[in-house]
Amino acid sequence: LLFVLLHFINNLDYQLNLYIKLNQLQNRCNTDIKDLDRLLNKNIHKMKHLKLIALFTVLVLFSAFTFQNPGALKIKGSDTVLPLSQKEAELYMKKNPSAKITVVGGGSGVGIAAFLDGTTDIAMSSRKIKIAEKIKLQEAGKAFKEVIIANDALSIIVNPKNKVSQLTREQIEGIYTGKIKNWKEVGGDDEKIIAYSRESSSGTFEFFKEHVMSNKNYASTVLMMPATGTIVQSVSQTKGAIGYIGLAYMENNLKAINVSYDKGKTFVTPTVENAKSKKYPIVRPLYYYYLTKDAKLVKPFIDYVLSAEGQKTVSTV
Repeated sequence: LLFVLLHFINNLDYQLNLYIKLNQLQNRCNTDIKDLDRLLNKNIHKMKHLKLIALFTVLVLFSAFTFQNPGALKIKGSDTVLPLSQKEAELYMKKNPSAKITVVGGGSGVGIAAFLDGTTDIAMSSRKIKIAEKIKLQEAGKAFKEVIIANDALSIIVNPKNKVSQLTREQIEGIYTGKIKNWKEVGGDDEKIIAYSRESSSGTFEFFKEHVMSNKNYASTVLMMPATGTIVQSVSQTKGAIGYIGLAYMENNLKAINVSYDKGKTFVTPTVENAKSKKYPIVRPLYYYYLTKDAKLVKPFIDYVLSAEGQKTVSTV
């Protein structure tokens, strides 16, 4: 409708200009054709009137459109949650063609920072919001909601050429604190260990440090990567590499390590089933955060994610 009106206005402009030129031509020729003069002036006023009406209609429609469609629902944050949110958004928009959703990664810290300054509607996070972040929201008078949308197994990965297939929590801690430097120390080849980690803005970085490394510091030799995808690429191309990623990022060119949290008595594979049952020991919830005042905007999508259909997607991503 807006397009049709704008096209109509363009035609009016053309006709109006034509009548004005004819009027000017008549004046230059100093003709005394009164009927033509009256006709031209009448049509000029009519065209101006119609143009004003059309422009007003366009402004009203545009204002209504802007009010009803303030923009896309913005989701930002955790790279771990990113693949799931992208797929959920894609399926939701197929079911609701008028819905517009943008999903951007960058890390849990990045998402929550955007949430704090009001540049995202939903913050994706692989960690709980911190006390300092809660205080900032409270000071700003912003009430918020926390929603757990899924549970994720944090996979320890190595290159497929690495013959090591299982590690205890203590061995993983030793690798990332720098105490264990060679794969032969944990049953592998005589190969230097190259450890990859997410950078400190990542919720996965913090979760791994707390739950796998018992809050010990990362060794200075650990390579901090800006995104999960870079860890996947590096480990897949480097025989001595080790890293950790969300289960959704597992690929055929990686090998997942079986992990033991009982000092080597039992080793468990990171799978969706083992994550759901909590049999796999390195499992964490994945969160959405949103302001309560934005519930009308965000709830339809979040309700879809939590529905049976949305949770089916969780199992397949």
